[in-house]
Amino acid sequence: MSNEDITIQNAGPDHPRRPLAGRIALVAGATRGAGRAQAVELGRAGATVYVTGRTTRTRASEVGRTSETIEETAELVTAAGGTGIAVPTDHLDEDQVRALAERIDREPGRLDILVNDLWGGEHLLAGSVFGKKSWETPLADGLRILELGARSHVITAALLLPLLIRSDAPLHVEVTDGTARSNRRYRENMYYDLAKNAPIRLAFGLGQELAEYGGTAVAVSPGFLRSEQMLSHFGVSEENWRDAIAQEPAFAIAESPQYLARAVAALAADPGRAARWNGKSTSSAELAKTYGVRDVDGSRPDAWAYFEDVVHGGREAAVEDYR
Repeated sequence: MSNEDITIQNAGPDHPRRPLAGRIALVAGATRGAGRAQAVELGRAGATVYVTGRTTRTRASEVGRTSETIEETAELVTAAGGTGIAVPTDHLDEDQVRALAERIDREPGRLDILVNDLWGGEHLLAGSVFGKKSWETPLADGLRILELGARSHVITAALLLPLLIRSDAPLHVEVTDGTARSNRRYRENMYYDLAKNAPIRLAFGLGQELAEYGGTAVAVSPGFLRSEQMLSHFGVSEENWRDAIAQEPAFAIAESPQYLARAVAALAADPGRAARWNGKSTSSAELAKTYGVRDVDGSRPDAWAYFEDVVHGGREAAVEDYR
């Protein structure tokens, strides 16, 4: 740890690099990808972060990856300067989510930031969604997609919002794939389309309900995410991710999980966020532009604009024009 890191870690809530000191956050779905990155960046900004997920050091979820665990995420949060608390939780199990809420109620007694980043359905996409009509998708797989992408979000919101409204500035973040603008296009399959649009409507509706508490509910989407799972799919690492462009040209616009995470941490530290974002749908790129955030390589990719203009719109433009 550098001297600067030690200074930041020991700094008080007024330190410009610790604007979330004293704040209590929950990142639901923090085992890997954007969820893990958001937990770490909230911790870096000084927050105490409860991190939940189904994969632990002794048990793997249906995703089938054992290389990332919820305990490791908590350790990364603490190493970044926050306080990470791992609570293994299946957010489709109401009893487990109630137990999580009761623990937060007993310990800090409130919640300031709720990040609903639950998913874990990637393993269903290749065989049951992509390239298939919805009636060709096995019904059990389609319903599981809705459970993972929508029902889990509803359960979590319903049981944690009573703690969130105790905050003096509640923030509810719904993480999904696509913005309201990009998702006006059909997302290829009925089940996937419903699952990825549901969080957008959740944020819109909860924004109406949280307004009287001075709260903010917002739906956010990364672009083409270089998650651990996606890098594994292409057989590359973060260090040589560009080698995957030969397999998938659109991967040239890919962004790291830290990009969205930095943007969400900046949003969480914005005292004027309700006026800007409540009830809205936005992207990592729009947040990054608003808050002056850049990705780990110094770029500012806008994947959804690239897909809109070039992939779907036929515009002649280089990927670099959107980074």
